[in-house]
Amino acid sequence: MALFSKIFNSSHIAPAKYLASCYATAASTTNLKEAIAQKIPAHNKKVQEFRKQHGETVLQNITVNMIYGGMRTMKAMVTETSVLDPMEGIRFRGYSIPECQKLLPKAPGGEQPLPEGIWWLLCTGDVPNENQTAAISKEWAENADLPHHVEQMIGAFPKNLHPMSQFVAAIAALNCDSKFVQASFYTSFRCNCFKTEIINSTNSI
Repeated sequence: MALFSKIFNSSHIAPAKYLASCYATAASTTNLKEAIAQKIPAHNKKVQEFRKQHGETVLQNITVNMIYGGMRTMKAMVTETSVLDPMEGIRFRGYSIPECQKLLPKAPGGEQPLPEGIWWLLCTGDVPNENQTAAISKEWAENADLPHHVEQMIGAFPKNLHPMSQFVAAIAALNCDSKFVQASFYTSFRCNCFKTEIINSTNSI
């Protein structure tokens, strides 16, 4: 909701307080899908209320220079996972990098946050505890094997192929095993699509 700070300021509502009301109760479960499911009803209600109140509010004027400049500073979509401010830098779910370094779990003897902790934070908006971070580590390890056809494809890449091109091609090749795609054929998909997308993300990582 940081995208709408202008609206909040004009209506005397603090963005941080609004975000806190969306994620006021941290999940106690170590299951990521359960943690997200617990938050969806309250979050959906907040979004409905927000759109009802501010749905016709104009966010900004768009200039020709902004378009030619690659849409920089243009507010074009909602993002709650991260915000990149040209002056302040990036924030993950409202937390700056120094705050993440201070708050998120670290490996024994380590000085930097574990990626599993950042993943939990991005997905839920909560700072995870040690058990939640460990559960993500375990899940990633259990789903670390690549399908054989993806390994073959990567092995056949030219040696001079850019690493990012290899990455994009490998991710695209995982589509045939996508739980999200498989689930999309069922009528209940819309209500539970986040679960299959979490599985896809875990398998990809």
